[in-house]
Amino acid sequence: MKGYLKEFDKLVNIFIKLRSKNGCVWDKKQTHGSLIKHLFFESREVRKAIKNKDMQNLQEELGDILLQVVFHAQIAKENKDFDITSVIKSLNKKLIRRHPHVFGNCKAKTAKDVEIIWEKVKAKEKTLKN
Repeated sequence: MKGYLKEFDKLVNIFIKLRSKNGCVWDKKQTHGSLIKHLFFESREVRKAIKNKDMQNLQEELGDILLQVVFHAQIAKENKDFDITSVIKSLNKKLIRRHPHVFGNCKAKTAKDVEIIWEKVKAKEKTLKN
């Protein structure tokens, strides 16, 4: 198993433990709603680290964003809504769909071409959802 897969698996298992019967009282009582303020805070911290070109802090703050993603996915799993695997699968599919110039037949020569393709695919997805 690659190092990042091992560490990601460990992270998911930490959240399972934190939210378990013998886990952390604070973590167990959290909901999607109660975590919103933390997600906004951590996003601002990432922005600040980037603006300050503070790579050490950026690493830590990105970890805090990942914490939020895994936390929400664990809550959703407990509610039988979705889990971290479905989040990742959905993201993988989206990235492939929105990069037809890499994974398909579409051509893009510039970053602007990529932005146009991305927005067209995104608009098509919204039409299909409605």
